[in-house]
Amino acid sequence: MAETVIKCENVYKIFGSNAKKMLQESNGDVDAKTFQKNGCIVGVNNASFEVSKGEMLVVMGLSGSGKSTLLRCISRLTDATGGKIFIEGQDLLQLNNKELIELRRNKMGMVFQSFALLPHKTVVENIAFPLQIKGIKTEDSISKAMDMVKLVGLDGRENYFPRELSGGQQQRVGIARSLAVEPDIWFLDEPFSALDPLIRKEMQDEFLRLQEKLQKTIMFITHDFDEALKLADRIAIMKDGIIEQLDSPANIVLNPATEYVRKFTEEVPREKVLLIEDVMDASKNDLGDLKVLKDEIIENVAEKILTQEKAVAVIDSKNEIVGSINPTKIINTVFGGRKNNN
Repeated sequence: MAETVIKCENVYKIFGSNAKKMLQESNGDVDAKTFQKNGCIVGVNNASFEVSKGEMLVVMGLSGSGKSTLLRCISRLTDATGGKIFIEGQDLLQLNNKELIELRRNKMGMVFQSFALLPHKTVVENIAFPLQIKGIKTEDSISKAMDMVKLVGLDGRENYFPRELSGGQQQRVGIARSLAVEPDIWFLDEPFSALDPLIRKEMQDEFLRLQEKLQKTIMFITHDFDEALKLADRIAIMKDGIIEQLDSPANIVLNPATEYVRKFTEEVPREKVLLIEDVMDASKNDLGDLKVLKDEIIENVAEKILTQEKAVAVIDSKNEIVGSINPTKIINTVFGGRKNNN
């Protein structure tokens, strides 16, 4: 079983002068409208979940849903009003300032929507800066920064200043800088939302490449469902501070837990998201000659399956049959669930 790196238990963040008192009086049953009438804004409402080592959890929702507030609570950039947060078993809310700074310096990397690069420093100097703050010698920090420059594909631009870079290149510097300290846990708050669509897609691909290589534990905030589907191991969908559903991308699309999640996902092109194994049947009888891999995206094999008269064998990586799929199932999956996922 995978090791738990981040654990939240009944986390609340409520803004307002009498927030703690109201939370205590509510016994954890927080109604956002009631709190608002009493001058409090509910940012996060009773969030409980775990993130495993090497997992990428994407948190999404519309503006004001509480996703960035949740991330800020877990990195303790803001203090939670109630609940418990554990990082690798350490109770985050019990750490003093010195311990918190150590944890952030040695365990956490953060990338935000604004790049916050130092304009008077070059690319390599920007990347080396957090290492120098940690007391690493200039020579060693520059050497490490050059490794990061290569990792994010900025070779040849290490001596450029931020103003000489495109938005996508600046974002790569921000990512390289946060990776330079070799964090185990990586927090990214809408890091690509300021980029134009083509650069955004390139950055997503680059990000997946980095994650495959580095296997960080990641919380990634976005309001873009396509981005979430592309990047996530699991997705948490938030509304009014509440996590409405936390599940695999396939389960969120196929089995939305609430009406809000259903509306959120109803326009998703299912064939681009779901794998064959997400919709296959257990039956292995009366199969045709065609075989498809269980982890193939439906879109890639739909045309082949639709030309078959019999059910198609679904195989695993060892070429063993693990189930079957009918052409009608493909049609129902692709066209039958756009407006009604049930």
